[in-house]
Amino acid sequence: MRFLSVAIIAGASFTALTAWTRPGNGTQDGQAAARGKYLVEDVAVCGRCHTPSLAPGQPDPDRWLMGGAVIIQPTLPTPDWALIAPRLAGAPPGTDAQFITLLTTGISRTGRPPRPPMPQFRLTRDDAEAVLAYLKSLGGGEEH
Repeated sequence: MRFLSVAIIAGASFTALTAWTRPGNGTQDGQAAARGKYLVEDVAVCGRCHTPSLAPGQPDPDRWLMGGAVIIQPTLPTPDWALIAPRLAGAPPGTDAQFITLLTTGISRTGRPPRPPMPQFRLTRDDAEAVLAYLKSLGGGEEH
């Protein structure tokens, strides 16, 4: 009986975790945006490059993910290093489909990988859609 109780609890926990980590699996847009916020802010830390700074290491909350000068510099000369990070808040560059492709394949709308220091992400489609839902929820620069 004890084993059955543990199995039921573990199954319920797995079901709840699966629902949270797979926003396209019947969850609402708000939950997808919440998952996307977590991925953008805590995992990929997109604000580090895509948010202008008030001072070194201090992002400007009034211009959250609005793009700007890339403050990260390579330690060695790196060809094609991006000097400007594009705006993400409200509507990321390109179409929704192009942005999902970028996040799932690491290939940008130009047909090439993004310029460094942008990483080549390989997110699941559900996670990419959650990121897009969060970015769109910002509406163009609201505080996060």
